Amino acid sequence: MADSEKAETVFEKNANLSDSNGPNGRSHLLNAVSLNAVSHNAVSSNAISSSVVAAPIGEIDYLKMNNEKVDQLESLLGLAACRRLAIFRLPDGFRLSVVIPIYNEKRYVHEIIRRVEAVPIPKEIIMIDDFSTDGTREILKAEFETRPNCKVIYHEKNMGKGAGLRTGFKHATGSIVIVQDADLEYDPAEYPQLIQPIIENRADVVYGSRFIGESHRVLYFWHSIANHGLTMLSNFFTDLNLTDMETCYKVFRKEVLDGIQLKSNRFGFEPEITAKIAKKKDPRWRIYEIPISYSGRTYEEGKKIGLKDAFNALYCIIRYWLFN
Repeated sequence: MADSEKAETVFEKNANLSDSNGPNGRSHLLNAVSLNAVSHNAVSSNAISSSVVAAPIGEIDYLKMNNEKVDQLESLLGLAACRRLAIFRLPDGFRLSVVIPIYNEKRYVHEIIRRVEAVPIPKEIIMIDDFSTDGTREILKAEFETRPNCKVIYHEKNMGKGAGLRTGFKHATGSIVIVQDADLEYDPAEYPQLIQPIIENRADVVYGSRFIGESHRVLYFWHSIANHGLTMLSNFFTDLNLTDMETCYKVFRKEVLDGIQLKSNRFGFEPEITAKIAKKKDPRWRIYEIPISYSGRTYEEGKKIGLKDAFNALYCIIRYWLFN
């Protein structure tokens, strides 16, 4: 089967995500006010090159339209119902930074960017290509460098997911930053629920949990055992009560990331960032978990994390709790 045919099969399997309203139905209600966001300048380093284009339209018009729509819905449904549906006003000047580390995702990169762009929130999309060799790099150069709401950054050697996120965080200009994998396992339509606790000043960090109530694709038993075990061990050291430490969907106030020095290059990012957030005292960072859906993929569909990454996560849980 050709790559394009395989990709189509995966998209069909995940069609419930690509055009879904998410668990709260917000997409239908606010879809009419979806606009592009703005991006700003990026910085290069020895192993990184970048291409950045600023958007010709501002975010003020979007925010005005969004908040007018919210006012109408609050009048119709009531404030309590709107909050339950993750329908809320966005603060002036708000921008969400979506950071996407990418490595050999030729089959999925168009679709994941389409889904992110479809979310009716002002945003910048920061894509970090980690020296892909399957044609992803060429797609990014040809099709995404000139998009007004995108920043495309290239690693000159393969460095890992953690390194890609460090690069992306440095280029983020939004007041809230969210991590997005480049596959189709996580649904960008759920961004409103994920950012709501921060917008309402109830949280500084939000984790999207795959294990507290939303739909998920049924896959690997031992993966789920490993996820639960690593989360439990992380909780033991951090004194948190997370249900999904390894989740991709982590959302931060920008100042949270500004105060943390990250070192992990691969999937050790997850236990490292969790340990360093938990160490913050006086005051502690406020952490929330939000239920999310999950459409995991198989190794045949391109899943990359493996057994050695589980052992590395175990090492990182202990290392980053004992040492910075």
